[in-house]
Amino acid sequence: MLLTEIIFQTSPWYIGFCLLLGAAYAFFLYQPKPVWSKLLNTGLAILRGALVSIIAFLLLNPLLRSIQTLVDKPKVVIAIDNSESMANDGPKTLTALATLREALADDGLEVAVQTLNSENYQDELPKLKFDRTTTNLSDLLNNAKSNYEGRNLTDVVLLTDGISNQGLAPTYGNFPFRIHSIGVGDTLPKRDVSIKAVSANKIAYLGNQFPIQADIVASGFQGQTATVSLRQNGSTISTQRIAFGQKEDFKQVTFQTSSTQKGVQHYTLDVEPLKGEFTTRNNHRDVYIDIIDGKEKVLMLALATHPDIKAIRTILEKNLNYEVDVKIFGINPAAETFPDKKYDLIILHQLPDLFNIGGDIVQRFLQRDNTPVFFILGSQSNTSKVSQLNSAVTVVSNPGQIDKVSGRFNPNFKLLNLDADKLSILEKMPPLTVPFGEYRLMPGSETILFQNVGNLRTNKPLLILNTGGARKSAVLAGEGIWQWRLEEYALTDKQEAVDELLQKVIQLISVKEDKRKFRVYPLANEYNVGDKVTFETEVYNDIYEKIYGQSIRLEITDEKGKVQPYTYTNGEGNSRFELSGLRQGVHQFKATTSLNNKIESVTGQFIVRDLALESLTNTADYGMLRALAQQSGGQFVKANQIEQLKDYLLKNKAVDRLDSTEDLSELIQNKWLFFLLLLLATLEWGTRKYQGSY
Repeated sequence: MLLTEIIFQTSPWYIGFCLLLGAAYAFFLYQPKPVWSKLLNTGLAILRGALVSIIAFLLLNPLLRSIQTLVDKPKVVIAIDNSESMANDGPKTLTALATLREALADDGLEVAVQTLNSENYQDELPKLKFDRTTTNLSDLLNNAKSNYEGRNLTDVVLLTDGISNQGLAPTYGNFPFRIHSIGVGDTLPKRDVSIKAVSANKIAYLGNQFPIQADIVASGFQGQTATVSLRQNGSTISTQRIAFGQKEDFKQVTFQTSSTQKGVQHYTLDVEPLKGEFTTRNNHRDVYIDIIDGKEKVLMLALATHPDIKAIRTILEKNLNYEVDVKIFGINPAAETFPDKKYDLIILHQLPDLFNIGGDIVQRFLQRDNTPVFFILGSQSNTSKVSQLNSAVTVVSNPGQIDKVSGRFNPNFKLLNLDADKLSILEKMPPLTVPFGEYRLMPGSETILFQNVGNLRTNKPLLILNTGGARKSAVLAGEGIWQWRLEEYALTDKQEAVDELLQKVIQLISVKEDKRKFRVYPLANEYNVGDKVTFETEVYNDIYEKIYGQSIRLEITDEKGKVQPYTYTNGEGNSRFELSGLRQGVHQFKATTSLNNKIESVTGQFIVRDLALESLTNTADYGMLRALAQQSGGQFVKANQIEQLKDYLLKNKAVDRLDSTEDLSELIQNKWLFFLLLLLATLEWGTRKYQGSY
């Protein structure tokens, strides 16, 4: 329905003046004795009077208000939890839901169906499959809320067992509609044995022993025993017997094992099914452990014993992937033996030194290759030689001259994801001892920390790195980092900010640079069953510029050796490739393409996990469903009471909502007025000309 009216910005009495003006203009123009008939003269006068009156009226700038009213019918969404935990009882309700849907639609309501994986289910309800591996009821209701935002959604009918294993509890949500929950399933505890949780390291080392622990919960099997097995590739590695002494019992079982194979290894934990179990799906859990063949090797060379050495070693060894060797120079370093290994990182504490005690040994390690180096300066550092050996900073100072400084984070440093708020604590730390002098950054270097001298904030760098040269370098210009760790613990009861800063700097300079021109990799190392696996593709030319248009062949091999090939094109706006439907397990991939008439290939692996979340809880939660319905003003019914819910919805049908929109515009903006004025002027002018007068 559309209503329009004219609003005057001046007194409506001015309309009479406009008419009078038009009449006067026409009278004086056509008052002399005409050369044509009286009737024609009167007609021309009317045309001229109307034209002048309308123009005068438009000069008053009247406004046109349009009010459009739309009828928004009440809308009802039937939200269905089609997860695996509903597979037994959910399908039995679909016929009744279809009847409910039809009855509401026949009564003039707009009805839509949403599921966990479909925002607008159009098919017949009895064909719906209950196969979703997770349940997020909060998302299901929020999707209905967002899809109908601003519309007349009055009621949501929620069919579920109340078991939500992802997201927030739906009772924490605030929904602008009534929620009528239909409870499905049994609220009585089932006789069941399940593996509730598994604990294991994500990484283990080749040949080392590592633990795998299972948390087992039993309900209703007091006085019985079960066998727990650890298997790999179908072979049993170890078994343990457990006895349940209570009706509701909890047991922890730990297996110690090792691996002689590198890469991600797939282990399974199984509990022998007992007679009378409600389900055996939760008797099985999968464990994936990445077996690596070696650690990152770090050599720390120090001029003398110092608390910093212990502190840095502790920081490094927090990461199990580091193997740290420490050598402290004695009076005669040349007589000592040093490890003959290839290292991934060398840390030099106050080396080279003023007395050149270990100069030859330092040179020997640095001349082997371009191993990254982390220099830690102090009162004994030979800044001249340090400046020659690192690519980050040049320090010009006089031997023995020192300064006491604290650190200040550089907010413009973006190479690492560092928390500026957390690092602000560094300004409260005890001062480090640094060589006093002039600090000059080398090309490509970036400052992480600046020096503060007391309350004076300087632009001198304290922690610098350069990752662009042949040898990556980092320089911490002061000794005394051990005091920072102690002070942070005293202030916060934690040792996070300092440790995280040094860990990330060390990781950045020690990571091996990828020089491959063809790279394909999954965006994540682990996925859940049902997730889409996304691969990113990067192809470079000889000067490492990204290029596009290559045909990529991707082969996915599962644990059984079955190969599934795919092909796609690396496009400039679409360098990613998605695939789905993969089963659980460790999947190997191989990607190949032709680059400069040469076949390039890349291999890797990823994991698809079956979390089996839907089998971990078998007891329906009617309490939550009642609370959800009550707080939203809705009704709670059981699955056999859907007919009662239908009667309630029809009896308490919401009224139509009227949505009105108002538009206010100047009348002169209407184009039809221009054509009306043009028509009046044309008729008058044309007639006068036809009659031989202008």
